[in-house]
Amino acid sequence: ACCLGRRQVYGLSCPKGEVSGQRLWGWARQTFGAPEAFFSRFFVYNYCPLVFMEASGRNRTPDKLKADERARVEAACDEALEALIKTLRPKVVVGVGKFAEKVSLRVVSNLESDTGESPRVGCILHPSPASPAANKNWAEKIEQQMREMGLEV
Repeated sequence: ACCLGRRQVYGLSCPKGEVSGQRLWGWARQTFGAPEAFFSRFFVYNYCPLVFMEASGRNRTPDKLKADERARVEAACDEALEALIKTLRPKVVVGVGKFAEKVSLRVVSNLESDTGESPRVGCILHPSPASPAANKNWAEKIEQQMREMGLEV
């Protein structure tokens, strides 16, 4: 491990679990069994696969970045998401959480103005334990949200 401020950085050797990921991937495993069954129908993409930390080691979410910093990060992330959508040509883009839905709508609307076509955008509840709604029956809630979008699981 190495240090970033006061925080130990372990990389893939990190002994600490991450609840959001455990909920999402645990649901996928329980619902679809083999990874191939899930990935034959779905693709998961992290809009901003970066971590920003304070000198103290505290996590700084992108919405807490200075406006000019956030604009540069979002421009790069939007460009990457747009390229992914153009390549994969999904019928539906599902934001995991309201922030992901918001950026997906922004990128898709730009894509639509460029090409005249675009996927539908929907949203499921983010699995974060910081969301009170996610702490009870998260899997059942997202399956209902997916059904409301016309997606069968």
